[in-house]
Formats: sequence, structure tokens, C-alpha cells
Amino acid sequence: MLRVLVGLAATVIVLVGLSWAREIVGPLVLAAVIVIICHPLHGVLRRRGWPLWTATTAVIVLAYVILTAMALLLWFAGSQFARLVVEYLGQLQATVTDIEQWLASMGWDQRAADTVSSFLEPTRLLSVATSVSGMVVGVALGLFFVLAYVIFMAADAARYRRLGAVFQDSVTDTLARIRAFNIGTRRYYIVNAIFGAIVAVIDGIALAAIGVPAPVVWAILAFVTNFVPNIGFVLGLIPPAVLALVVGGWPLLLAVIAIYSVVNVVLQVLIQPKFVADAVSLSLTLSFFSVIFWTFIIGPLGAILSIPLTLLARALILEADPNAQVLRWLSGDRDAAPESAVGRDRHDDEPPAANSSTDEGSPAEPSDPPGDPSD
Repeated sequence: MLRVLVGLAATVIVLVGLSWAREIVGPLVLAAVIVIICHPLHGVLRRRGWPLWTATTAVIVLAYVILTAMALLLWFAGSQFARLVVEYLGQLQATVTDIEQWLASMGWDQRAADTVSSFLEPTRLLSVATSVSGMVVGVALGLFFVLAYVIFMAADAARYRRLGAVFQDSVTDTLARIRAFNIGTRRYYIVNAIFGAIVAVIDGIALAAIGVPAPVVWAILAFVTNFVPNIGFVLGLIPPAVLALVVGGWPLLLAVIAIYSVVNVVLQVLIQPKFVADAVSLSLTLSFFSVIFWTFIIGPLGAILSIPLTLLARALILEADPNAQVLRWLSGDRDAAPESAVGRDRHDDEPPAANSSTDEGSPAEPSDPPGDPSD
């Protein structure tokens, strides 16, 4: 019991420190994730005879391209959202008034009606819109740190390739856990980017067809929120739904909700989890809780980085402890189950977990050298 209490106390201290340094920790983790995603390019170029420095530079350039695209998407969506709020401010005020009158006619008292309508209060949305420029500046400042981190991490990742050869058998288990974490993180974001792009295109085309203003903005929002597990669909739905209510009334609102529900249920609920499970092997409860937990610890960026941070915590804490198999299994790690129970724990039509031993020679990374932590 004393060890448990000391461990919990130490965990609280670490989490408070992470929360206090969130402006540094968030960009640092984002840079690490981007380098993990881009670093396979280094191995490909090296095998084709490129010098070490050019392969490392190519990884940095690819990471900068990704960051630049992210910054441009955020800037465009933020500026267009601010313009829309200002443009439709009068109509939004009329909509709020109509909702208050409708709630009053339904028998709601004035306090309850004010509470509901306050979520659509124009002054609230106008405040959000006017703060978008400040948010863009903050994001730009964060990206400046990320750009610096990427250079250092990409250079160090090339050096880490020699770790297995230098220390040989003494770090075999550590390298296996790092490799599994890298593979899981990379596959998770690749799968989410592919499905996010599909969802964004379908939502954008559908919104343009039914007459919702600025469909490109809401398509970008759908793409970004697809990286937030479980609740991203709701976050991406609310703004276009509110705008549809303002410009087209209840029929257009219901049409937007129906489109998003059909598209997201089919792609993000029925199809995407099959692919995501192959990458992360996290239980649904833990993945949902991780969004809330890491958002609380390091801010909004924690929602996008919640899955890699949870995988890293499991790799460092649970997978290093041979007595933590039960906790690993409860977290969704099917490799923690005894070999005799693996067949019962995994359905025949379900793909194996990404951090299983089969990933050492999986087709997704056919030529990666075993025990390479940078991969």
C-alpha cells in the first residue's frame, strides 16, 4: 500500500509539472509525433545510397511541409470562421430570439430558456471570432518551437539507429517497446488522416449541395476533428449545424445532422475502428478517457495527441513491468494475454495488434531492420 501511495504521489507531481509546462510539452510531443511519421523516409533514402545528411534533411523538409500545411489550414479556417460570425451576426441574433420565444411557448421558464439560448448568444460567438487572430498567433508561436524541435529530433533519430548495434542484447526489450510505440503512432495518424480526408471531402460536397455557407471551412474542421477520438465527430458537427440553423432554419439543421451522422457512423464508427485497432490496441473506454485527461493536462493539443501519449505511458509504465499484464490487457493490449488465451481474446476476422511480434516482418515495413528504435 505504501508503494502504491508513493507511486500515486509521484504521478501527481509529474502531471502537475506537465500541466505547468504545457506550452513546452505540447509542441515537443507534436514534433516527436511528426518525426516518427516522417522518419521512414530516412531509411528508404539511405537504402538507395543517399548520404546521411541528405536523408536527414529530407525528413526535416517533409516534416516542415506537413507543419506548413497544418498552419495554412488553421489560418484559413480561423479567418473564415471569424468572417462568417461577423457576417451572420444579425441573423444569429434573430435566431436566438426565435428560440427563446419557442421555448417560452413550450412552457419553459425564462431562466431555463436563457440558459439554452446562451449557447448561441452572438456576443459569445463574436468573442470567439475576435480571439481567432490571437489563437493563430499562439499557434504560430507553438509551430516555431516545433520547427526547432523537428531539426534536433530528426538529427538524433538518425543517430539512434545505431543503438541496437552499440548495446546489443542489453536493450533488446526496450528497443522492442520503442519500435512498437513508433509503429502504432505512425499507423494511427496515417489511418486517421486517410479517413479524415474521405470524411472531409464527403461532408464538404454534401454541405455545398444543400446550400450551407463556407463548406470548405467545415470540411477542414471535419478533417482536423477526425484526429480527436470519439468526440471529434461532435466537435466538427456543431459549427456547421448552428450556421445551417441560422441561414436555413430547422430543415437545413436536420439535414446537416443527418448527413454528418450517416457519413461519420459508416466511416468512423463501423469501418475506421477496424483499422485503428490494428494500430493502437486501446480499449474504447481508455481512448475516450485519454482525450479528456490529456486535454486537461496539456490543453487543446492534448486532444489530438491523446492516443500517442497514452501509448507512450503504457510502454514506459505497464509494458516494462512483467507483473502488469492484467492492467495491460484491461487497457486493450491483447498481446498481454497468455498465449493460450490469445485465440479467445481475438476474433478470427480481427487483424492482429500492431505491437505484436508479427510487426517485425510485416508488409507495412518490409525492409526495416529489427530493433531499430528510430522506426
